[in-house]
Amino acid sequence: MADQLLSTATHEVMPENYIRPESQRPHLSQVITDTNIPIVDLGSPDKPQIISQIAKACQSYGFFQVVNHGLATELTLKMMAIALEFFRLPAEEKAKLYSDDPAKKMRLSTSFNIRRETVHNWRDYLRLHCYPLEDYVPDWPSKPSSFKEVVSTYCKEVRQLGFRILGLISLSLGLEEEYMVRVLGEQEQHMAINYYPKCPEPELTYGLPAHTDPNALTILLQDPHVAGLQVLKDGNWIAVSPRPNAFVINIGDQLQALSNGRYKSVWHRAVVNSNKARMSVASFLCPCNCVLISPPEKLISDRSPAVYRNYTYDEYYKKFWSRNLDDEHCLELFKKERKNST
Repeated sequence: MADQLLSTATHEVMPENYIRPESQRPHLSQVITDTNIPIVDLGSPDKPQIISQIAKACQSYGFFQVVNHGLATELTLKMMAIALEFFRLPAEEKAKLYSDDPAKKMRLSTSFNIRRETVHNWRDYLRLHCYPLEDYVPDWPSKPSSFKEVVSTYCKEVRQLGFRILGLISLSLGLEEEYMVRVLGEQEQHMAINYYPKCPEPELTYGLPAHTDPNALTILLQDPHVAGLQVLKDGNWIAVSPRPNAFVINIGDQLQALSNGRYKSVWHRAVVNSNKARMSVASFLCPCNCVLISPPEKLISDRSPAVYRNYTYDEYYKKFWSRNLDDEHCLELFKKERKNST
């Protein structure tokens, strides 16, 4: 039902079906700000240092921010502006695009999986498939008028940035630069344009509850003025302050599996606030459905046996979407049985 969209009305009172039980609330007063969040300067001439910084960030945080990444500031500003313009369209325009079917390649929806949930999340989002562009752009929204042009340009640039980062991640594991891009196959690309409206009682709900990303790599463009992303490290929730002209890079579940558990697909969440709406644009690079996810032999030894069984991405993705977002880490379901050594 399109009237479930949060972006079509102002909310003075918290609707009952968004209120989390006491034990599941974000406890915002306990969130810490960590000034050591890794920032990698991709414009640095010192490539070994970049690779070393990425290795350290992937092991300890499971995410990092990149600056001097090659995408023009003008393009990222246009992307955020067109996203906001889209969510400000009249309700009847948005209603044409609404769907709560997770299988649809293009849909405007709300929360996470509204058919299955008992408590909803304080977010609307536009989900787009982005590769190959010519297959999907015709079905994208035709309003605002420059939406297709701006978003398709952005998608192409982000894809190239993602491949560059996958190359650096390969090198950081001691593999050849092309390794990850090759084994992930003809990678699919999705995008979630997220809109988190002002919320009357942010303490009672989430924009998105804690989850890991099921894909390989996530490239997040944050609202430069409004914080909301938080990451779990050492049992504490850490606020990731927005940094102008930066992207947040998240290691997804498939890179944790391919690194044989060395790199972390980190739990993260989005919280909301009562002062300002927040936007974010998440781009997901996903393995080809039929590829076998299996760690390279170079990362397996007697001292470091394979942590996960081999599986296809298709099998993984179906399992991920059949659960609730904040269930146990989906990779736990793919762990190899350990033979008793006694």
